Amino acid sequence: MSFEEKNTWIYGLTAVLGAAAYFAIVGTQIPTMPVTGIDYVVPMIAAIAASIVLSILAIVAVSIAAPSEADKRDERDRLVNTRGDQVGFYVMSVLAIVPLGLAFAEAEHFWIANSLYLAFVVTAVVSSLVKIAAYRRGF
Repeated sequence: MSFEEKNTWIYGLTAVLGAAAYFAIVGTQIPTMPVTGIDYVVPMIAAIAASIVLSILAIVAVSIAAPSEADKRDERDRLVNTRGDQVGFYVMSVLAIVPLGLAFAEAEHFWIANSLYLAFVVTAVVSSLVKIAAYRRGF
């Protein structure tokens, strides 16, 4: 497995872990209280920050484990990243319609922010899956 593929796995997994933790904390409050009373901002920022920090630490650990691979990137890696990023762009473009529609409908900020966060997470996962599939099966 190439260094870039390992980074892709890390990116996808940390996005899922951060979102799972966030939605486990905030999602359990939805049935018990109105969304206007749910403190979602701090947990969302914490989940995003934790995902970033965990991702950085994991990439550093992978780099330390195989320092000779850490700076190697070939044409295939560039093509795989480009393809995954393109698909991610299309996914985000489509999913951004939901928070935009919620804003137009003047929905609670809670729903707008959470739908946007979920769109980012889904985009990260789909982009990672496309890249992993490209590494494993080719284009």
